[in-house]
Amino acid sequence: MSKGKEPRGEDEESEVCRHDCNPQKKGMLGGDPGNNFWITSNRPTSNRLDTCANRKEDQRGYVIGSNSLEPQDADYSEVPQLNDEVENQILARVPRSEYWKFPLVNKRIFSLTKSGELFKIRRELGVKESSVFIFTTGDSGWWGFDRQFSSRRKLPDLPADSCFSSGDKESVCAGTHLIISGREIDGVVVWRYELETNSWSKGPSMIKPRCLFASASCGPFAFVAGGVTEAGAVLKSAEKYNSDTKTWESLPRMQKKRRLCSGCYMDNKFYVIGGRNEDGRRLTCGEAYDDDKKTWELIPDMLEDTPVATFQSPPLVAVVNDELYSLETSSNELKVYSKRTKTWRKLGPVPVRADSSRGWGVAFKSLGNELLLIGSSTSMASYSGDGMAIYTCCPDAEAEQLQWRPLECGRNRLSNFILNCSVMVA
Repeated sequence: MSKGKEPRGEDEESEVCRHDCNPQKKGMLGGDPGNNFWITSNRPTSNRLDTCANRKEDQRGYVIGSNSLEPQDADYSEVPQLNDEVENQILARVPRSEYWKFPLVNKRIFSLTKSGELFKIRRELGVKESSVFIFTTGDSGWWGFDRQFSSRRKLPDLPADSCFSSGDKESVCAGTHLIISGREIDGVVVWRYELETNSWSKGPSMIKPRCLFASASCGPFAFVAGGVTEAGAVLKSAEKYNSDTKTWESLPRMQKKRRLCSGCYMDNKFYVIGGRNEDGRRLTCGEAYDDDKKTWELIPDMLEDTPVATFQSPPLVAVVNDELYSLETSSNELKVYSKRTKTWRKLGPVPVRADSSRGWGVAFKSLGNELLLIGSSTSMASYSGDGMAIYTCCPDAEAEQLQWRPLECGRNRLSNFILNCSVMVA
């Protein structure tokens, strides 16, 4: 995502109109002082130009003058006009990081951007773009980064109470929604950030509110399973969130109760891996949910050879090209899972220190066809700022060792501890 101020609303646009009715002035379409982005028109003033007080607009945002139909922002009467459907198809193909500029064009495109229609068209076309949302120590709010971490944008302040802001949270993305689950004074709640409107909304709450659960994303859906209730009971229930309808749906229960577990989506199945049961014992088994068959399959000894330390984080797992990768926190070793033999193979060390905090504070995610790794670097030369390094690699399940590429993030620095990290693909 590119940096940018909030889109100019209709009230603000009217205010510009009321104070800029001098027909001798150049026609300024809009500006973003934070990005020095201005659109101006140097064309001669048309004799047909009406005053702001007498201007009327049709449903497309064009100005209807006394003698002709003129566009609101500039006179393109000599240029053949595209119909809305073709225009929408073109706009949907523009990189999503440029969408903050769209509201500066006219009111129709401003409304189109906020309606979510462009994202539906992108989904139909198969156009996808990854963004990374991060919440770290030392920051008061969430940040959104583009895939290369070359630009960032601070999200609006989350209007939760102090209990939610300072407590543990889980996050997962579904479509264009960032779902944050945590505890407020009155209990466990869900907040969602909607990319289209750049705003937070409360709810909908899960059917069975929980924390310390496994989660995974798949297109417009998010899956959650396990975790603990507010009273401390360990769960085996699971749910599915639909970002199109903004609703939760109950799924069949897992075969095992588990908390502090991890989730991923692979081979059209939702996997839940590791965790601890109601007695606090470590679980080495995994489970896979088939949404078509509505059944769970138990996978025994999936983490049998993985050492676990006291107070260790949930398993660090990520899926790229339907291959499962795991970061072993005790040795900083990357491993790949063989679904045929149900065993793990080592791919060499990673360039961050996951062992220094038993896996906590490290982000290990899939980023399209790459693995994303953020943590305290093993090399001072690789720091991107404040002791935090960001790496990506294109994994090869058959390789002996992977090549990690450090991202030069410039001033887009992170603090040295990741509290939450989620990847949105839309």
